[in-house]
Amino acid sequence: MKKHFILFLFLFTSRLALAQTYNSLWIPDTLSGTNFTLTAVDTFKQMIPGNQTITAAYNGNWMGPTLIWQKGSTINMTVHNKLQDSTTIHWHGMHLPAVMDGGPHQIIPPNTTWSPYWKITNNAGTYWYHPHLHMEAQKQLESGLAGMIIIRDSIESSLKLPRTYGVDDIPLALTDRKFTSSNQINSAPYGDSMMVNGVLRPQFTVPAQWVRFRILDAAIERSYNLGFNDGRSFYMISSDGGLLDSPVAVKKYFISAGERVEILVNFSHQKGSSVDLMAYNSTLAQSEPGGDAFPNGPFENYLQRKDFTILHLNVTDSNSNSISSIPTKLTTNIFPDVASAVLTRSLSISDSSDRPGAPPKFIINHKFFDYNYYNYSVPLNNTEIWEISSTSNFSHPFHIHDVEFHILSIDGGTAPPQLQGWKDVVYVKSKQKVSFIARFADYADSLHPFMYHCHIALHEDEGMMGQFLVENEKTGINNISYPKPNFSLFPNPANNKLMINFDHEPIDVYYITITDILGRTYFMLPKPRFENGIDISTLKPGNYFLNLTDNSNKQTYTRSFVKQ
Repeated sequence: MKKHFILFLFLFTSRLALAQTYNSLWIPDTLSGTNFTLTAVDTFKQMIPGNQTITAAYNGNWMGPTLIWQKGSTINMTVHNKLQDSTTIHWHGMHLPAVMDGGPHQIIPPNTTWSPYWKITNNAGTYWYHPHLHMEAQKQLESGLAGMIIIRDSIESSLKLPRTYGVDDIPLALTDRKFTSSNQINSAPYGDSMMVNGVLRPQFTVPAQWVRFRILDAAIERSYNLGFNDGRSFYMISSDGGLLDSPVAVKKYFISAGERVEILVNFSHQKGSSVDLMAYNSTLAQSEPGGDAFPNGPFENYLQRKDFTILHLNVTDSNSNSISSIPTKLTTNIFPDVASAVLTRSLSISDSSDRPGAPPKFIINHKFFDYNYYNYSVPLNNTEIWEISSTSNFSHPFHIHDVEFHILSIDGGTAPPQLQGWKDVVYVKSKQKVSFIARFADYADSLHPFMYHCHIALHEDEGMMGQFLVENEKTGINNISYPKPNFSLFPNPANNKLMINFDHEPIDVYYITITDILGRTYFMLPKPRFENGIDISTLKPGNYFLNLTDNSNKQTYTRSFVKQ
């Protein structure tokens, strides 16, 4: 009996010690410039002592590299899918052509390379990239496929703000996971364990000065009511789409799935102390993600409607180039004038169910997502007000692709100062009405749509999503007859480069794919630049097809070639 008691005491104290230890926060590597390569792979990660956890990753790590872009640059992405499954990568928050957006229509099959490119027109801010494959978004996001984006511009760069990455400018991707007894990810809307940048029980050492945190809610469903355990104030300086006009002092900030916020925290004269970044979720309602508490079932979790630690922070020496004060003025945002809106679109969020007694599913405009149905056609250069009215018994973070918007009202009242910047996600509470204004400039495309949806991955996968085309009314989907393009490929057979020769004037090419005789896709090239040829050096010898889509009529024409 005494031996059994000693063994029990040892196991109990070991587990208690484990629960009280911290792991070093992982800071993702950075990639900068104009040419970027991301490779999605199936892999493993040592998350919990014992068995490794099966995961997926961009460039080998849970939380892929942080991509640093400069406003005004044209960036070129090379995305390799080495997963066992198809995927997509959505550049969340980017203003870019729909064919480059990475939504559910830009499916990348296994062993395929996708090569989008676009000019960066977004303001300096924190954005992110993640999978958007319909009905698989939750599974792939759960596996660890996500990464952050930092855009810099001249306005932000002129301000005295912390921006030494990984020292006083810290990326924090918040999420949670549930694990099986063999340390594998148990697919569920909510996890039992809080994670930051893929790390359980994380801690980080910050200098005794002003520190900037770039916070992303990358959770499947959970929202976080952010604050610090000593009750200190912190300053919001940026929301989804860039800087606020001025810093906003808060003690708490609520962030929902898909949203980003940049905050400044003053640790001056606090060397040797510690403080915790907390989620004060005990006050959330049953109708809010993270406040919904269930005694059992798929939504039950250890963290439900609780206050818990997100990140333990230890304060050390300040740096020689520390920021001693923060700007009182950040920028001057110019939002679309309400008078310039040509129409108001009314959208509804409501509850539905496939069968009596089943948990509700949630829908927008009383319709589940349909690949082949375009909910709206938005004329190019339209300024519009979108008014979202919820009759749902649950709250939803509403995200729209293509544009950043300005919140006009929440239940008829003005949005608080911290929500007065550019946004691409707006949290719509149960029974609430929210309106925003946006301008749909650039990137008309009659074939590829943009999406709008709830950013709770489970809801998105279940069909809480719609899509819209941005169309140029001068051309639209027209019936003009265009001559069939006449082109050939050379050299044929080819070795490393494949050239395209047009018999007459080169046509405006919308898309090129390269497939084999079994229909397997190897290259996806939206709006390709092929003046110097197409690099086919990675193809194995054999017979292939080049499929060229004409931008004028969206018709596809095929030529065969041989890879030596």
